[in-house]
Amino acid sequence: MSHSTPASGTRPLDGLRVIDLASVIMGPYACQILGDLGADVIKIESPAGDVMRHVHRRDADTIGALALNINRNKRSVRLDLKTPEGKEAALALIGTADALITNMRPRALRKLGLTYDDLAESNPRLVYCNAQGFRSDSPAADYAAYDEVIQAASGMVDLMRRVTGQPYYVPTAMADKVCGMTIAYAVLAALLGRERTGKGQHVEVPMADTMFAFTLVEHIGGQAYEPPAGPVGFPRSLEPGHAAFPTKDGYACVLPYTYRDAEAFFAFVGHPEALEGFTPENFQSRIGRLYELLAQYTDGHTTAEWEEFCSRHSIPFAPVMNLDHAGEHPYWADGHMLDVQRHPHVGAYRVIGDPVRYSGSPSGVRRPCPELGEDTASVLAEIGYTPEQVAAVTGGADAER
Repeated sequence: MSHSTPASGTRPLDGLRVIDLASVIMGPYACQILGDLGADVIKIESPAGDVMRHVHRRDADTIGALALNINRNKRSVRLDLKTPEGKEAALALIGTADALITNMRPRALRKLGLTYDDLAESNPRLVYCNAQGFRSDSPAADYAAYDEVIQAASGMVDLMRRVTGQPYYVPTAMADKVCGMTIAYAVLAALLGRERTGKGQHVEVPMADTMFAFTLVEHIGGQAYEPPAGPVGFPRSLEPGHAAFPTKDGYACVLPYTYRDAEAFFAFVGHPEALEGFTPENFQSRIGRLYELLAQYTDGHTTAEWEEFCSRHSIPFAPVMNLDHAGEHPYWADGHMLDVQRHPHVGAYRVIGDPVRYSGSPSGVRRPCPELGEDTASVLAEIGYTPEQVAAVTGGADAER
């Protein structure tokens, strides 16, 4: 257990049950967050399992690198929702739940009889969250949507085009993860509302809308006004030189954010005249020129020298971390975000830590990622299924676990 996690105490979501009826990254990530906070997360999987179970999987393993963390703190129940027995078992589990999270498209939910309207009458306290690519009342409601689709639809790819000249995707599952966090806070808000009203509700998190709002926070620019006062875009971010700079021995983010920061920077490199033409008033409007000037001088000092200087002058700074060597970096080396633990089937692996630190509530891994269907028998037994009934639901596949 890392030093940032209290050894004992009640987890914030102890006693709450969440049904993870989702796949890939967005929904499972939201459920991982809730599981880290103490919720009893039951992941209902198809007979084949979540497609992400095998991503970055070593040949001898049954669980891949992505699933090891995104499916921790969950119990896996394997059910075929297209069979009467599987659907009946799923409905029984949902009847015990406080929240359900799914990324199935509306058409599929209607076909399975698993919409909010189908479930709310028997469980009126249920917080039901569906998160698909586009609003359920839009013509695109049933379009297939993955992270890249939403990056394109929300304007993120347009931002990359404006900077690079090419319509690149951001090289991380940005839409999936931002929407996953949005699901988590939306579900928590609805659960808090239930404490006040006694009633659950339907929560919808359309990915395109979520990422459009996320993108426009700083980039709405002149389009915030009617009539528009200028183009979209946050100039500081869209300048071509908006990048980390080379040092003598690597790369670093050296970021003089104010005119005073820039004065200190150019005095340090021995070229105070470089700021000629800059004033405190026009500093932000000439940020592109500033980036050009910074890039000319940063390679004259080592990364450590820049860190010492920036720390002394309170100038924003960070070295560029090589992700392959993250565990060796002084900031991460204590294991608080990459703790090595043992998985019963995979062996030693790195746990991505909970970045939030609570003074009185533990969080983090209390249950490693399960094998597909590992908990089917025990979970169904909790709601009254006999071994024979479990065998009828599973075809005997998970009945003996």
